[in-house]
Amino acid sequence: MPTKAVRRTLALTLGAGFLGLVVATTPPLRAPHPLSTDVHAEYVKVPSGRDTLTAYLAYPERKDRAPAVVVIHEVLGMSDFIRQVTQQLAQDGFVAIAPDLLSRRGGTPASPDSARKLVAALDPDSLTRDLDAVALYVRRLPAVRPERLGVIGFCWGGGQSFRYATNNPSLRAFVVCYGAGPDALAIARIRARGLGVYAEQDARINAGLPDVGQAVRTYHKDYRYTIYPGVGHAFLRTRERPAVADSAWRAITAFLRESLER
Repeated sequence: MPTKAVRRTLALTLGAGFLGLVVATTPPLRAPHPLSTDVHAEYVKVPSGRDTLTAYLAYPERKDRAPAVVVIHEVLGMSDFIRQVTQQLAQDGFVAIAPDLLSRRGGTPASPDSARKLVAALDPDSLTRDLDAVALYVRRLPAVRPERLGVIGFCWGGGQSFRYATNNPSLRAFVVCYGAGPDALAIARIRARGLGVYAEQDARINAGLPDVGQAVRTYHKDYRYTIYPGVGHAFLRTRERPAVADSAWRAITAFLRESLER
């Protein structure tokens, strides 16, 4: 039996009809090519139907056009953590945009409990339309390679990232950070490559992983995930074990580069 010091990686590379469980110690990821840490970030207004969404947009400093990543916030709404993620993605070479999906409700409130209630009341179809609007907005930016779009989400946003991949066939990549998976028939619609980041001490979310694995195997989708040892839900935000959080982030950026840069 593997110990807690062992990273458990379930690779679902099922386009070739293979489901493999790989148990190995966490390898140090190769350092990415150096990028300037000087990024430009600003708030923008994104039209969506008759409404307008507020979004946090960050640009990398690079000469060529960059792939874009849409960042979907947690159940807490827009937060310092989400802004930091958006800036970090820009430092990693992507144009990143994080919409406040509570914009139609007046924006993210100061109270976390109020934010949770508002997020729980959001309509899934309206969310898809708003994410479509954000995707269209960022693709039209002169600094963006419009055909190279990915999405990443955290907690509630992780589930929304997975769900959006079932609704937008033009995505090239999606990342799910400890979010629930959609139903099997929805997974059948996915065309993008996917990466899942899960926590060992997160029984509620992890209980759904066998069903996700079965659906991915049935419909031959490219979705691989890792359960990181010794951490709980939202470990990328809480950084309860910084080395584990850093390892997970390196895996995320490597996956996004592989999926969007090539």
